[in-house]
Amino acid sequence: MSRPDFNLLVTLDVLLAEGSVARAAQRLRLSPSAMSRTLARLREATGDPLLIRAGRGLVPTPRALELRERVRQLVQDGAAVLRPAETLNLKQLVRTFTLRSSEGFVENFGSALIARVDQEAPGVRLRFVQKPNKDSTPLRDGTVDLETGVVEKTTAPELRVQALFKDRLIGVVRKGHPLSKGKITLSRYAAGRHICVSREGFERGPIDEALGPLGLEREIVTIVGGFSTALGLARASDLIATVPERHTGNLRAGMHSFPLPVSMPEFTVSLLWHPRLDADLAHRWLRGHVLDICATIRARS
Repeated sequence: MSRPDFNLLVTLDVLLAEGSVARAAQRLRLSPSAMSRTLARLREATGDPLLIRAGRGLVPTPRALELRERVRQLVQDGAAVLRPAETLNLKQLVRTFTLRSSEGFVENFGSALIARVDQEAPGVRLRFVQKPNKDSTPLRDGTVDLETGVVEKTTAPELRVQALFKDRLIGVVRKGHPLSKGKITLSRYAAGRHICVSREGFERGPIDEALGPLGLEREIVTIVGGFSTALGLARASDLIATVPERHTGNLRAGMHSFPLPVSMPEFTVSLLWHPRLDADLAHRWLRGHVLDICATIRARS
């Protein structure tokens, strides 16, 4: 069976609206003969004469009258599909967005984002999921709409990336900890008892690599998978947590934070999404709020 020519729907819509081959041809900028040939094709496709001569004009058949509103709606719907979206009615938007990020990001920025979204689009729900690895598959297959993190060599090259903020590692201890008083020297820092944060469970990280050439080594007491867990342990003990400053602003409330005595490079936390969502108005709206909230909320020390 041959595939139907959907271009014929546009012509049929105009013919039924005008009731005249000549006027339909003029409206579609075709010659009368070309329009007559198209009408012949429409008659063959539908198995109905559609327009019958009555005196000097044409009148629609019962089949044509039956099709007229359906064809008009099909043409309008088709035009809407092929037209760029122009407006977004946030009050009527019903959608769930899945954001993959670290616990620290959610705890520091999540409440402000939820409040902003709820105020503007009460039908939108945010689903936060943990980020166990750097795999880009969830963004590619659509199970995740947005992701936050540091772009690395393993990040899928086709992903869109927008920088959110720069961050740096700092040390954090409980109030009253010996390191909360006096100058934090390399020897004092290294001599403390530390929490290592590693999703993969590694015993050494960038800080240990920076201390090694200086002849220093940290005592790693425990290894945890996230910064919020590290801060919870540090708050209730004499352990030292090393965490990103801006990522953990809210979580460090009531604790003592200090710059690391060893030089560590800043890193950029970015927003990532798949390019198929680039032009989606609702997705763009949500991205804009994530950017704005990250720019508004300052690191707390």
